[in-house]
Amino acid sequence: MTENEKAPRNSRRPTRPVLGALSGALAGFAALAVAELVSAWVRPQAGPVVAVGGAAIDRTPAGVKDWAIRNFGTDDKLVLQLGILAVLALFALALGILALRHRRTGAAGVLLFGVVGAVAATGRPDSTRPADALPSVVGAVVGAVVLFVLAGRLVPCAPASAPTADEETGMSPGQGWDRRGFVIAATAAAAGSAAAGALGRVLNGSRGQDAIASREDVVLPAPASAAPAVPRGAGLRIPGISAFTTSNEDFYRVDTALVVPRVDATTWRLRIHGRGVTRALTLSFDDLLRRELVERDITLTCVSNEVGGPYIGNARWIGVRLADLLAECGVEAPSRGGAADQLVARSVDGMTIGSPVEDVMDGRDALLALGMNGEPLPFEHGFPVRMVVPGLYGYVSACKWIKDIELTTFDAYDPYWVRRGWSRRAPVKTQSRIDTPKPFARPKAGTVMVGGVAWAQHRGIDKVEVRIDDGPWQEARLAAEDSRDTWRQWSFAWQATKGGHILTVRATDRTGAVQTEKRTRTLPDGASGRHSVVVTVD
Repeated sequence: MTENEKAPRNSRRPTRPVLGALSGALAGFAALAVAELVSAWVRPQAGPVVAVGGAAIDRTPAGVKDWAIRNFGTDDKLVLQLGILAVLALFALALGILALRHRRTGAAGVLLFGVVGAVAATGRPDSTRPADALPSVVGAVVGAVVLFVLAGRLVPCAPASAPTADEETGMSPGQGWDRRGFVIAATAAAAGSAAAGALGRVLNGSRGQDAIASREDVVLPAPASAAPAVPRGAGLRIPGISAFTTSNEDFYRVDTALVVPRVDATTWRLRIHGRGVTRALTLSFDDLLRRELVERDITLTCVSNEVGGPYIGNARWIGVRLADLLAECGVEAPSRGGAADQLVARSVDGMTIGSPVEDVMDGRDALLALGMNGEPLPFEHGFPVRMVVPGLYGYVSACKWIKDIELTTFDAYDPYWVRRGWSRRAPVKTQSRIDTPKPFARPKAGTVMVGGVAWAQHRGIDKVEVRIDDGPWQEARLAAEDSRDTWRQWSFAWQATKGGHILTVRATDRTGAVQTEKRTRTLPDGASGRHSVVVTVD
């Protein structure tokens, strides 16, 4: 036989490794699809991708987590989940190729991933039952079986007699494998997995229907203390400046929840207990609705907000004063001899956030918020109830989906973010931002309106100044102030000349403190520095 006759036959032989990799991919797909279906019976947060993703978030160094937020913004959770799926896919392909020679070892590798998912699910802070391990375990068993069966169809058949070359495959009977059996098994695995995954997704989506219905049924009462009308002139009519009130859709979201909790308001309860509490309280959502409601405009800021960053928003909140509830429980502020100096809020997803009791009870409008911009809280922003405390970064105040408040001390307990290197106390720093012109804009020479926002929650903004290149600081025009707990717009009419320029802004708060020029990163207690943009004037 000539070399030319042998080539076509040999060129078919690499098909087995490719099909081995395909077997691994199908096994991985089956495992995840079945896990999705089982998680619909347990709870969506118990799914392996969500559980492993949550465990990864918990173990990621604060600097890396901050980098992810800075670079991916609100898509950071999607990027994480896609990364997990990509890693799983690579391992599944490798296990499929391994199973060609070692079927049991390949199948055991799939089971090992199930163990990892089960450990991650049961180790989550919000896990309360062993059943959280079931999605990963059941999915892994199904995936292992699929890989074992498919790999078996690719194993060369044992020769029954002297081999005779097959003209179509170029292999002897002892070298062949069950093509027809593989195609049937692979097709069945793919179809069954797709059906299981689709059903699981539908069932998981329907699990939140009671929560959705409970939110739709909420009618927010008129507040006993309504927010003062926003003064005329608080919102400057300058294109490019952030709106004074941030819509619910545009309000930033930074949290660790890979699956947004959907909590049924009719079954939700809040417990207040702990050190210095003489009368523990358990409150329902209706209990809060029947109390005296307060409505206020409050600006919130995330500690992950870089200088000039987007993680800040202003909304109109309605809720119950937290200080009133604490007083009912017999809690005293530390300055009055109270036994607790830290309030630890716990979320339904296991998040813990610690707030200084003194700040919550010093007269500021610290709220258990039920509504946002005239409607019940969106699920993404904490429905049915969340905390809002003016003047503190969110990681020490803004607990979403809150279910428990414990009074304790800073010495006795470190909440989630403090255990990861962030400061225990984190008042919002005095900051300002240039919204217009945008970086690298090319405005025309002449009058160019420079504008943006400045904030120093619970202290208020007293002055904003702008500097062009290395020139003197020039005072900007401040918009009317709504309250010291909201941001403040500003504008500056710049007589722009042709060429490249650097625009810099700084703010001064009501205490007289000037925004520092010293640049620091967000870790451990918020970024500092002055925002600048580079433009070229034509």
